[in-house]
Amino acid sequence: MADQLTAIDDYISAFPEDVQAILEQVRGTIRRAAPRAEESISYQVPTFNLDGTYLVYFAAWKHHIGLYPVPAFDEAIEEELSPYRAGRASLRFPIRKPIPYELVERTVALLVKQRTEEDR
Repeated sequence: MADQLTAIDDYISAFPEDVQAILEQVRGTIRRAAPRAEESISYQVPTFNLDGTYLVYFAAWKHHIGLYPVPAFDEAIEEELSPYRAGRASLRFPIRKPIPYELVERTVALLVKQRTEEDR
């Protein structure tokens, strides 16, 4: 990967085609859940910023796609997220298994809702 990435397209293009397809779907899923968010690269990974502050990062690793930070939510969604929890505030979706895009979208929508409520 390039030393200094400047766009999510650059990041995604550095991966094999099958992983690129997953990353593009994750990107589109985040866009649907956070249409006002702006894309950038931060810490060398794709980042969506909302109102000038990071909302969520996503990244491809050897065996999974990571989504960060994802704090604890209510019990109902936590039950769905639990198979993907990796640490306190991150999710790992195995690359070789179907990615639960609908769950990713609901998770990001909850992050947007939290941010909106915090700003009030």
